[in-house]
Amino acid sequence: MQNTANAAGTDGPELVDTAPLVEDLYPALAELREAGPVHRIAGTDGRPAWLVTRYEDVRRLFADPRLALDKRHAAPGNYSGFSLPPALDANLLNMDPPDHTRVRRLVVKAFTPGRVEKMREPVRRVAEELLDAIEPDGRADLLAAYAGQLPIIVICDLLGVPQRDRRDFRAWSDALITPDPARPGAAKEAVGSMLRFYTELIAKKRAEPADDLLSDLIRVRDDEAGDGGGSGGDGSGDGSGDGRLSEDELTSLAFLILLAGYENTVHLIANSVLTLLDHPTALQELREDPSGLAAAFDELARYEGPVSLGIRRFPLEDIEIGGVTIPAGETVLLSAASAHRDPAHFKDPDEFNPHLGRSGHLALGHGIHYCLGAPLARMELETALAALLRRFPGLRLDVPRERLRWRPTIRARGLISLPVAW
Repeated sequence: MQNTANAAGTDGPELVDTAPLVEDLYPALAELREAGPVHRIAGTDGRPAWLVTRYEDVRRLFADPRLALDKRHAAPGNYSGFSLPPALDANLLNMDPPDHTRVRRLVVKAFTPGRVEKMREPVRRVAEELLDAIEPDGRADLLAAYAGQLPIIVICDLLGVPQRDRRDFRAWSDALITPDPARPGAAKEAVGSMLRFYTELIAKKRAEPADDLLSDLIRVRDDEAGDGGGSGGDGSGDGSGDGRLSEDELTSLAFLILLAGYENTVHLIANSVLTLLDHPTALQELREDPSGLAAAFDELARYEGPVSLGIRRFPLEDIEIGGVTIPAGETVLLSAASAHRDPAHFKDPDEFNPHLGRSGHLALGHGIHYCLGAPLARMELETALAALLRRFPGLRLDVPRERLRWRPTIRARGLISLPVAW
């Protein structure tokens, strides 16, 4: 993998060309990992960033309190990232303790294994209904017709989004995650649409609360702000005290739960289906004994997980990784995809084997930022695959394998489409 010239006005090592990470991800990561534990690349916002490639470093840094998520710790001019309005930007992906601890505590109970298990039967019914709709056709884009539909129905039901108000979240998320160079204004339009949607939804839930997660969060926000919490006790709530949400934090929580609960699960399901189609022996074993899907989750998430990079981080002080000093405030990107194929930690990492019981994948994060929706993601994948494998015993790719295309981004790992037949 070749280095490229530094961006204008930047100092330090030459930037590594990231094009191979889009064109042929795992061989490109293997080359970087072998060459060294950390490399300077053009980050997801086009500015220089440090990419960490080896498992032990990635896992350790996921939980290292010296690496902040709060963008205020970025050095001036070092990071741009998404341009989100405050009402969407005050989310857990931009927070460090104590704010992160306070906000996370208010929502984590919604995703406990016990509560999620109660959702399994409703999710199974949704999966069956989606498969009913496509079964007569004999072929489908499984990403659009199934993997892309199930998660949005599940997360909307959890939050309490009425059927009539469900929008094209795939278009919005694609505009943010994989922006189209031919449509430079699409991301800004998507942000505006999302802000209007969440603002209107919260107003409706305030007027007509129900038995759902968003109504619960609104009650927490309004009851505690009304008790005098917040700036001036006027109900605005700045979220600075223990147990309180500001209005921006409330809107940002709804935004994050819906977007993250949808986006990553879509590609977790689609990637897992492709992995099993590539490994027919494992597919047949799981079809005959779907109870093995729970144990297969970790290997599916490791082998072809939907998250290539963890959320960017900013060192609070100079840190050293493998003899390389990264200055405070610069952008650090932790490559989960590279860590998952590191032979220093996983035996035969480029092989898929659900029987090995390989533990320690980072597809759901690690440390205090471990995915709060992990139990829901596990249940959705198990349920989606069990229904699919049972209903379609002749499932196969409907195009040559080499014609499948991955989304052109180094941030996430997801297919553009998954044409199948049965």
